[in-house]
Parts: sequence; C-alpha cells; structure tokens
Amino acid sequence: MNDLITATFFSILAAGFFVGIVVGLTGMGGGALMTPALIFLGVGDAATVVTADLTAAAVYKTGGAIVHSREGSPNIPLAKWLIVGSVPMALLGPHLLAGLVDPADVDQVLKLCIGFALLMAAATYALRLYVNLRRVRAGGPSGDPNPRIRPIPTVLVGALGGLLVGITSVGSGSVIMVALLMLYPGLSAVKLVGTDLVQAVPLVMAAAISNIYLNGLDWHLTIPLILGSVPGTIIGSKIAPRVPQSFIRRGIVVVLTMSGVALLDKAGWAPLGKDATHPVLIALIGVAMIVLVPLVWGLLRKEQGLPMFGAPTVAELEDPEYVRRVPPTPAGPPVGNDGKNAGP
Repeated sequence: MNDLITATFFSILAAGFFVGIVVGLTGMGGGALMTPALIFLGVGDAATVVTADLTAAAVYKTGGAIVHSREGSPNIPLAKWLIVGSVPMALLGPHLLAGLVDPADVDQVLKLCIGFALLMAAATYALRLYVNLRRVRAGGPSGDPNPRIRPIPTVLVGALGGLLVGITSVGSGSVIMVALLMLYPGLSAVKLVGTDLVQAVPLVMAAAISNIYLNGLDWHLTIPLILGSVPGTIIGSKIAPRVPQSFIRRGIVVVLTMSGVALLDKAGWAPLGKDATHPVLIALIGVAMIVLVPLVWGLLRKEQGLPMFGAPTVAELEDPEYVRRVPPTPAGPPVGNDGKNAGP
C-alpha cells in the first residue's frame, strides 16, 4: 500500500478528478482530455497511459450507460450497428500499430497519432456546432427518437471510431458523436448521448482488453485514475445546469488544439522541428485561438442572419431539440414560441 500511495498517486488522482468534472459538465469524451494530461504529467509512456485511460473509461462509462438505459434514452438498434463496426476495430487497432511500427518507435508514433486525433476531435466539434447552427436557422428536423437506421454508414462510423479509440483512446465521445449528429440530425439530445454511451461501453472494453494484452496494466496509474474520475464525473453532472456551458465548450476546443500541437511537438513532428520543443509557439497558438475563435464564430453567425453574439448560444446549439423551442424567422434573430425575441 505504501508503494501505491505516492506523490504521483495524488497527481493522477487530481488529474482524473478534474477531467471527470469536465466530462460530467459537457459530456465530451474523457480520452481527448485525460490522455494528453497524463502524458504531460510524465507518469508513463504513451502506451501505458492509453491502456490505463481506457480501463478507467470502461468503469465510468458503464455507470453512465446504466443510468441512461434505465431512463430509456438510448436508441438500441442504432447502438448495435455502431458496436458491429467499433468493437472489431478496437480489438484490431492496437495490434495493427504493434505490427506495423518498430517497438522502439511505438511511443513516438503513438504520440503523433494522439496529437492528430486531438486536432481531429477539436475540428469535428467545431464542425458539429456549425452544422447545428445551420440546422437551427433552416428549421431542421425536430427530434426523432427512432430514425430510420442506415446500417452501412453507421457501421463505417463505428469502425473509424473503434480504430481511433483502440490506438489513441480518443474518439468515443467526440468523433462518433459528431458523425451520429450528421447521420441522424433529428435524433434528440438525450437519445444522442444515451446511444453514444451505450455503444462506448463495449468499445472501450474491447480497446482496453486489446491494449492490456499487449502492454499490461499499470495499477499504480489505473487505480488513482478511477478513484479521481468517477466522483469527478458525478460532481460535474450535478453542477452542469449551473455552469456557463458555452464558455467551457469553447475553452475545450482551445485546450484540445493546444494539446494536439504540443503532443506533435513532443513527438518531434518534422514541420515543428525534430530536435527542439516550442512552448512559445504553442502558447501563441492558444492566444490566437482565444482571440480568433469568437471572431470567426461571430462571422459565421452573421452569415446565417444572426447577430455576432447572443442566442442561440453554443450550449443551446448542442441540443437538437432547440429548433423546436426557438423556430427561425425569415429575417432577424430567432424568436421564442411566445413571439418575443429569444434574447442574448
């Protein structure tokens, strides 16, 4: 026990707790935040971190899936088709990496893969918001809890997500969610989250099993990670209604982008230079995004006939049912069902 309780133990516990709160607040996948946080803490090589993160995710995602299942929110047929594609690829992904990459280069290649996966997660999340913005302004389809399933594209989405998660632990709650939203734009918010959680449980379990088989499991990393992330997720879920979601979600896009570039830099990605790190460049990217993201988002809103700032907020755009509560008008901002302006 004394060997387990160390300063590193509490660092991992704190990281798990913090990331768990963010996951509970936003519903975004923990892998996109937890994996880079642990790598930057220096608690293990990339393969060890990915394995521990997937194992912890299998625990807290199971709890979330059970809650949603009891409330009847998942679309089970849709989740089944996703699982058909995701589980085999989650099992295969780590073995593909091990078979194609020299063991001495695995850590570097894995950091590169995670870095690009983080940038993809940030880009797909931004795309998700833009798709929602266009849907709201166009008066898109209202929530449909039982859309017609499209098996082939759904299986392909699951396969891509399974490959990403199996190799990097990133993608379960970010890339797959965005793809589901684009394939089934009428799926209600609670159905979307519930379906993603249900399919994510066998996905992360398969990915964890495959990674444990190849890399083993570091209990010194996994136990504090679980002890921190589970209560953090519960607390985040409880305080979510009282927290300004729009600012948090924009901040996550900035953090994902900076983390992705930092990991690429740490892995010696050639365009950034193989023999040096560039913390100033990464900081400048973060500052530029803090300044430019709201400006670009405001211009996209103006393109859709909305003021640069105000309603619908980023958090409201996350809800596919928002269009039913605030229908668009031919000119000007959306108005509420009582005929009054929706307000900022």
